[in-house]
Amino acid sequence: MTGATRGIGRAIAIRFAREGCNVAFCGRTRGDAMLAVERELNEIYSEFRIQNSEFNLKAKGYAYDVADHASAQAFVKEVLADFGHVDILINNAGITADSAVKRMTEEQFRRVMDVNLGSVFNMTKAIQPAMWKQGHGSIVNIGSVVGIAGNYNQANYAASKAAIIGFSKSCAKEFAARNIRVNVVAPGFVETEMTAEVPKELMDTWCSRIPMKRPGHADEVAQACVFLASDMCPYITSVVLPICGGMEDA
Repeated sequence: MTGATRGIGRAIAIRFAREGCNVAFCGRTRGDAMLAVERELNEIYSEFRIQNSEFNLKAKGYAYDVADHASAQAFVKEVLADFGHVDILINNAGITADSAVKRMTEEQFRRVMDVNLGSVFNMTKAIQPAMWKQGHGSIVNIGSVVGIAGNYNQANYAASKAAIIGFSKSCAKEFAARNIRVNVVAPGFVETEMTAEVPKELMDTWCSRIPMKRPGHADEVAQACVFLASDMCPYITSVVLPICGGMEDA
């Protein structure tokens, strides 16, 4: 998976580890954040082995920039060499560069599109031959309700997330004949390390606009990813699943 060193991505990696999956993930550098996630996942596997010595699971972080096409290809090649096969791909890499359109620079627009949408294309392109050969696979792309409804000062981000939906639906049609499913999870306002710095008054204002009157939790997004990636829904593909507490327009 991509984008697993913090926030929603870290929660997804932890949830899949707890479900008994090997986890290969990447970040731009093999720094403290990556090593911390790697340790946390392997600690989960250690608990499994205490209960049953036959469990032989592992997690490994890789330093690759998946916004770069060649880097994504190299990442997938190394993962296949280390793990043998890949059943599930979670595309979560993403950035923001918020600005009103009248002030947004070309660099702000292009960089967000390159990372958010480009990484999804690069990783899907890289993993598709292996999944096609094995005759099965599940790809879950992390979108956003902003890609459905739009948002002030996020035209670049909204465009990238909307494009992920169109790309995913097209891939779902192309890959279905080989039992490769492609779906999108679209989170709304989710509590992460970043939102912890939001003033309480502003947080209360945001939550008041959500019918469930609270932000989402990262693990709630992770659980949706597990469902869409799993054998619990073998006939579900091309779906966009909002995880947003009933936000308007989602």
